[in-house]
Amino acid sequence: MDKFIRRDASVLGRWWWTVDHWLLWAVLMLVAIGIVLSVSASPCVATKIGASRYFFVKRHLLMVPLALGTMLCVSLLSPSNIRKLATIIFLIGILAMVCVLLWGQEIKGSKRWLSLFGVSIQPSEFVKSSLLVIVAWLLWERQMDAHFRGIRVATILIVTVAALNICQPDIGMAFVTIASATVQIFIAGMPLAWAIGSVFGVTTCCAFAYMFIPHVTQRIDSFFRPEIGDADQLYQVRQSLEAFHHGGWFGCGPGEGIIKRLVPDAHSDFVFSVAGEEYGIFLCIFIVLLFAFIVIRSLLAVINSQDIFAMFAVTGLSVQFGLQAFVNMSTAVKLAPTKGMTLPFISYGGSSMIAIGFSVGIILALTRRKHGFSGEASAYVK
Repeated sequence: MDKFIRRDASVLGRWWWTVDHWLLWAVLMLVAIGIVLSVSASPCVATKIGASRYFFVKRHLLMVPLALGTMLCVSLLSPSNIRKLATIIFLIGILAMVCVLLWGQEIKGSKRWLSLFGVSIQPSEFVKSSLLVIVAWLLWERQMDAHFRGIRVATILIVTVAALNICQPDIGMAFVTIASATVQIFIAGMPLAWAIGSVFGVTTCCAFAYMFIPHVTQRIDSFFRPEIGDADQLYQVRQSLEAFHHGGWFGCGPGEGIIKRLVPDAHSDFVFSVAGEEYGIFLCIFIVLLFAFIVIRSLLAVINSQDIFAMFAVTGLSVQFGLQAFVNMSTAVKLAPTKGMTLPFISYGGSSMIAIGFSVGIILALTRRKHGFSGEASAYVK
């Protein structure tokens, strides 16, 4: 029976026997934890804004199959089709980001969302992943032709996306985008002068953001100078730290947490705190290990790969995945200034959830084994 299944020549059959099962199960575990925490954290938040008690839970459960469906569909694609899809999404996303600056919804001092047919979409979530695929493509072409200006073109695209993010303003997204793409360029052979220039450029942008964007100034002041910082930001962080203290190692029990009743973003930005309070530090450590496992497993899968494009793309996307998780979790434990960035597959979020599914789908597609069974998978994956 097992031999028969392994010889299944259907698209899904070939996918199942070539996809990295360890990566897949780790992602599904994150999704399961996200559903449990959504049920714990969302009802109180929904009640506070006057919505039905399970409004956010239902929305989360709606987004999960959409994200997993996106992940599955993308993971079935060949590298050439991934490049085509990423290019289309990138071009549409850049246009949408420009539209956001002109007609976007302003929430908490930032314009990041575009309302289409009653649905709010955050284009930058899709642009950040598609950009890394295009950068990997450009660097791959440069490896094939030393005269091709791949690094220069990639740098222009990175700066363009970062500038649009800063204009929203979304400094955290700009940081994650620049850092992930810089890692790609670094392993492709970034000249030392470019590396120094990148560090100087990022430092300068951060300094200007602090001096001229009040939203950024308040968050950084709240982190480094609590005595003059924004009271709301300080309140959320203090409640987050108190939640971890209250939960201890084993948690106070499902539904028994307090932070979700006090913090307005308990279902999104501070969902990690809800996990710590209700399920304990052991669950938080397990979540951290899951994210670390996905990043390390992805990198190990391509570190010796002969497919240069896959190596560049998976490296950038896995670093981006890990950085996004790190920013969210470090905010909850006051290792970084507060930043509205979701915890992948766990936090509530529409555009973010689907965009992460798209990103992880690419990782799964490019880390599939080329010889899954009977030699047939080799012809499919190429």
